[in-house]
Amino acid sequence: MKKLLKRVYVWEFPVRFTHWVNVLSILVLGVTGYYIGNPFMHAYKESQYVMGWMRFIHFTAAYVFVVSLLIRLYWAFAGNKYASWKALFPVTGDKPAKLIQQMLYYAFLAEKPRFGVGHSPLAGLTYLLILVLYAAEIFTGFAMYSLYNPSGLYNSMFGWLFLIFTTPTLRLIHHIVMWLLVYLILIHIYIALYVDKLEKSGLMGSIFTGHKFVYPEVKTKD
Repeated sequence: MKKLLKRVYVWEFPVRFTHWVNVLSILVLGVTGYYIGNPFMHAYKESQYVMGWMRFIHFTAAYVFVVSLLIRLYWAFAGNKYASWKALFPVTGDKPAKLIQQMLYYAFLAEKPRFGVGHSPLAGLTYLLILVLYAAEIFTGFAMYSLYNPSGLYNSMFGWLFLIFTTPTLRLIHHIVMWLLVYLILIHIYIALYVDKLEKSGLMGSIFTGHKFVYPEVKTKD
């Protein structure tokens, strides 16, 4: 006899909102950034100003992305336990054991683990890596942006990077990190679809509605 699943409110509105803002921002940043590094369209007259528009859109999307990350960072402290920053560090309780079990499962060396309601230990660790990559993109991006105004605010905030790296090296890091993010995002989508089909928990729909469906015995309260 199949068990009746219970409906749990997991992802609050700020989590869902910033998720989709990040999705759109990264998409725009990826396309415009690729164009800036490797122009695939050419202007036939000066008034078209294709590169100028691409750069403007790129920088605007970067500002939106940073604001979205700051909102999500705030909500990591103000939101519910599923949005908490603690989910990024699987070091307490049985999380280390679950992390190992989950990694063995994806390596086809263990049986299916029982996933939790919020982020699994492996997902939390992956998101921590993604945040580090986000920081690398932001720092290298604004450092290169500061070159157009050496006496400006951004140079005072990010100019120290030029004491460590040359401009071409910063540009290379910026591009490499973007491709790493692309690969991680593709893996994220694949695993989300896979787990959604495996668990039938409404995982994919939860990023729109905020609700997931779990077995009655799964702990959902502190």
